[in-house]
Amino acid sequence: MSDFVIQGFENFELYGRRKRKTVSDTKMTAVKIIAAIFAILLVCELCVYFFVVPCLDKVEISWTGLSSYTAESMNSVIFPVSNKKFMNFSEGEAKSLVMSVPGIENVKITKRFPNKVYINVTERKPVAMTFVTSNGRTVPVEIDKSGVLFYSNSEALSRDSSLPLISGIPVENIPEGMRIPQKYRALMEQIDQIRSLSQNYFAAISEIHVIPKEYGNYELVLYPIHSRTRILTGRQLSEESLQYMLIALDAVNRLERNKEVEEIDLRYGSVTYRTKSDIVSGQTGDFVE
Repeated sequence: MSDFVIQGFENFELYGRRKRKTVSDTKMTAVKIIAAIFAILLVCELCVYFFVVPCLDKVEISWTGLSSYTAESMNSVIFPVSNKKFMNFSEGEAKSLVMSVPGIENVKITKRFPNKVYINVTERKPVAMTFVTSNGRTVPVEIDKSGVLFYSNSEALSRDSSLPLISGIPVENIPEGMRIPQKYRALMEQIDQIRSLSQNYFAAISEIHVIPKEYGNYELVLYPIHSRTRILTGRQLSEESLQYMLIALDAVNRLERNKEVEEIDLRYGSVTYRTKSDIVSGQTGDFVE
């Protein structure tokens, strides 16, 4: 009797073990199936991300570094490539189109899957402005320290008192994006250095006029804002020469005949002034102490 009970218990235990094993195998199979489904979905998603989207979607372009230009205007510049799919988007062609804008000095383009294009531009920084003739109209253009001409943002231009007006440089009818003649580029570098100083010297000057001389040389005439007296100086423009100009102008303003003084000459290491009658007769005025 006891042997029968023991044998029955063993059979029950064996049956229970088999049942648990069957349930465990079923769960493992279900987990494997679910894992396989997720793996297949992941592979499909990656295929869509890396192959389908780049081949079917147009690129999405993001601009950074713009201040004088808008993203809309720049998108119109690169329109020949902006309508293309990601796989067909040419970084070289896009860079060439962006660099065709005279106000852009440098550009960096980065492509990222699946359809993103990031374009970072460095705009030219103006150091001076001048006027050129375009389509029968006189329009303002800016000049950077390398002498490149590009159209100005007139609103920002009117707010920047450190940007001097340059006249006398032969730039009429020169297309935008071209450089001023080589001999005047040193003047742009000098102006750039002066503008970097803490003192805004050009806020006291309304115009810098360039007078070409023989053998490729030139001299400068400066027109102060609060005076009708013009200042004659050499081609070297520096903080020292501008301080010298302000001192000489102050000295002339203290003279009894200051309203008659037409110009102050700072050339040749001396300071002289001329009245209108002196200029007509070709004479030189008194030495300014």
